[in-house]
Amino acid sequence: MTSGGKLISGTSDLYFVRSLFLSLYPVSLYASSPSYFRGFTLIALKEGREGVTPDDYAGTFKLIDESDTQFMTNCPPAVTESIPRRRTRIQVFWTAPPSGSGCVTLKASVVQRRIIFFQDEGSLTKRLCEKDPVAMTEKPIQECCACGTAKYRVTFYGNWSEKEHPKDYPRRANHWSALIGASHSRSYVLWEYGGFASEGVKQVAEYGSPVKMEEEIRQKVGLLSSQDVRTAPSAEFSVDRARHLMSFLTMLGPSPDWNVGLSGEDLCTRDCGWVQRLVKDLVPWDAGTDSGVTYESPNKPSNPQERIRPLTSLDHPQSPFYDPSGGPITPLARVVVERIARKGEQCNTVPDSIDDIVADIAQEEKEEADNTPETCIYSSWSPWSACSSSTCDKGRRMRQRMLKAQLDPNMPCLHTQDFEPCMGPGCSEEEASPCMMSEWISWSPCSASCGMGMRSRERYVKQFPEDGSSCTLPTEETEKCVVNEDCSPSSCVVTEWAEWEPCSVSCGVGMRGRERMMKMEASDGSPCRVQLVEAEKCMMPECNAVVCMLSPWSDWGECSVTCSVGMRSRQRMLKIPVEPNLCPDELEQVEKCMLPECPTDCMLSEWSAWSECNKSCGKGHMIRSRMVKLEPQFGGMPCPETVQRKKCKIRKCTKGSRTSDKRKRQEASDRRRAKPSKESVAEESSACPIRPWSSWTECTKPCSGGIQERVMNLKKKGKSSQPNHCKKKEIRACNVHPC
Repeated sequence: MTSGGKLISGTSDLYFVRSLFLSLYPVSLYASSPSYFRGFTLIALKEGREGVTPDDYAGTFKLIDESDTQFMTNCPPAVTESIPRRRTRIQVFWTAPPSGSGCVTLKASVVQRRIIFFQDEGSLTKRLCEKDPVAMTEKPIQECCACGTAKYRVTFYGNWSEKEHPKDYPRRANHWSALIGASHSRSYVLWEYGGFASEGVKQVAEYGSPVKMEEEIRQKVGLLSSQDVRTAPSAEFSVDRARHLMSFLTMLGPSPDWNVGLSGEDLCTRDCGWVQRLVKDLVPWDAGTDSGVTYESPNKPSNPQERIRPLTSLDHPQSPFYDPSGGPITPLARVVVERIARKGEQCNTVPDSIDDIVADIAQEEKEEADNTPETCIYSSWSPWSACSSSTCDKGRRMRQRMLKAQLDPNMPCLHTQDFEPCMGPGCSEEEASPCMMSEWISWSPCSASCGMGMRSRERYVKQFPEDGSSCTLPTEETEKCVVNEDCSPSSCVVTEWAEWEPCSVSCGVGMRGRERMMKMEASDGSPCRVQLVEAEKCMMPECNAVVCMLSPWSDWGECSVTCSVGMRSRQRMLKIPVEPNLCPDELEQVEKCMLPECPTDCMLSEWSAWSECNKSCGKGHMIRSRMVKLEPQFGGMPCPETVQRKKCKIRKCTKGSRTSDKRKRQEASDRRRAKPSKESVAEESSACPIRPWSSWTECTKPCSGGIQERVMNLKKKGKSSQPNHCKKKEIRACNVHPC
């Protein structure tokens, strides 16, 4: 008997157990010959079982379309048709059983023209086996062994378009949210498959708002030294041995909670170097906070919250990425991560190639011609030193660079230092330049989703005055904002306004518009009366205005600082000379730049008072200590000693006092039996002659406080011929500095 249908699971022949994120699988039943079926039954059995007892069934089914499918009344684990009618396919979800269930067999029977088809083998049977945990294990996590720091540029290229993803493509208000992420250590997770979305990830995924995500990253700065890479479509960030992973995400909108991004991408190589270039195609993933299946599905919070998982082409027939054949989703974006600089001594075990060295300096600013041979590859110049003159007398200042590679040993590489004349501050013969500011960047999202909130925007100093004075112009502005004026149940919830569209004309007076979308209908069912489209006049240059011919932007210059946050600039030129006031386009741009944190030296408290002498007579010692208030960071000065000890002598011991001391030591020894102290002295017999001390033993710990011991062997001869031995032992603290 030939099969009248075909059973397909949306996976390979292996399945993941429930403990992992990928435990929900789409299962489809297709008609083959003839091209339809009227009824069906679908079950999942443990291998070798016949479905006699409830324990024979494996996993559970989840219905997608209840008007087409239902659970069997007399066999709840099985799925059947709701109404007998002609159909070409049905689809349900199947949840994998717990670990240790072994192989599972999905079986289907179909009804066509009053003929029942059921086959133990063939296209109506699908055998799945549990994924081997050993095979799933990722490559072992290795600690980063690279030295120095590396600077990267991440560039985002969107590929989400009507041409590549035509089904239900949202032509209005489609957008990517700002890129947000961090470089971090393994102890921090921005997002990961199989995990649950944090509140910050949820707000990015559902609303495109990075405010909460930025707050979560900042809260980890002390622990992780994270760096925010929020921008679009390009950003720069630094990594080092401690924070060598990079994660980011960006939302595609409109969507329920769909995003693309990277999670914990390791930029440290096995040979103790830094990855030079990384290219990744990005497919969408579901944050698990909203259960919508289309771009513009109404809000439907997932309760309980689901785990983060990649979207597939078999998730739901209404999904814009649905493909009955189960093929891969066309990538929505591509991200390119390029290393643009390295700082500090490098320790990669595989020597750098010439291409690798040249790649490091490809983005550096080209210095003026200095007759340097092409066979000599230098680092960029350091910042100028302070002027040797603090007055208005002429002085000199210096800068230097390092030789990175000498391609021809026979050609000398010179000119590693440079000097120029200078004068003290405020002595410039030229008039000091004014404080120049950049344009304001876009406003941040409103802090409130309903009613009145606050938003802010920033700008940067493009040029500081040459006399060294500070800029007093504001670099940040805040203002009130209203997203949804009416917060009553009869009001719908809308998004913020999108950016203005380009003006309808290239010169003269035109029109431009902007839109916003309805996020949620009114809770009482009232119609949405909020304006969703807005238009205004726009003024472009006069139609007979001069057209500015500009050169491409130059490469970005070096950062104005050697550590922490600074500024850098780039320029372009007019190709055709025109009057400066006739060309409104800017010829210089300034942006922030981020370098490794500045070194922080160890900070200690004041010394405590000296302790009392540990002996009441004879020679003893006193101790004082101080606490570490701030550990050294980023190569700062290490902490000096935190414990000091000096000798003390009260008075000479007499026989009576020695006996008194002996009694005191005995009492102290009894008290220490319950809680030993760091220093103790064993009981000494007055009849034992003093011998030299042995050497101190090695410290039991290299840091954070260990113990050393030394002993004195004392002999006492009694009446018997066998000598009696007694020992005197001292213990002291060592290596008390923190690890």
